[in-house]
Amino acid sequence: MATKVYIVYYSMYGHVEKLAQEIKKGAESVEGVEAKLWQVPETLSPEILGKMGAPQKNDAPVITPNQLVEADGFIFGFPTRFGMMAAQFKAFMDSTGGLWRTQALAGKPAGIFFSTGSQGGGQETTPLTAITQLAHHGMIFVPIGYTFGAGMFEMEEVKGGSPYGAGTFAGDGTRQPTELELGQAFHQGKHIASVAKKLKSSV
Repeated sequence: MATKVYIVYYSMYGHVEKLAQEIKKGAESVEGVEAKLWQVPETLSPEILGKMGAPQKNDAPVITPNQLVEADGFIFGFPTRFGMMAAQFKAFMDSTGGLWRTQALAGKPAGIFFSTGSQGGGQETTPLTAITQLAHHGMIFVPIGYTFGAGMFEMEEVKGGSPYGAGTFAGDGTRQPTELELGQAFHQGKHIASVAKKLKSSV
């Protein structure tokens, strides 16, 4: 039976979404793994999103808490808001209380990826503060560490991401994920999918 990896994300301007798409490719490069993209529910009205200049959402399905149980592993993605996950993703996690009560997600591996507005905007604090969500559910946090190799030590160009997970800088919104950032995202997908596969096969 295939190992199911769910990539669950929130993206307002598309930066996290681009990383998610590359993470999916990486996860699917592992034999025997099925990866699926999911969005969390939007909490802002279309009117407010329009005033904020947010583009239309893509066609990735919106996930419900109970659908998380189907997956063998997760990679959660979100932009930062003052060094923490965006409220939309936090609202979704807040809705998983039923799963927390039964510890339905305990023992499942999970990774984190993110987008920040600037280099000091939360490339470490955003995933670090998000780990509490995983801990309460009993999930196993899987960082990428320095497994991306030389890409983790790149000093000649601006690069998002950290040992916690893949990342990008949105800047004023016009900057898009670079090839190096997308490469790190692909690597994260492959890395966590491999871990999820190993854990499932050991049960």
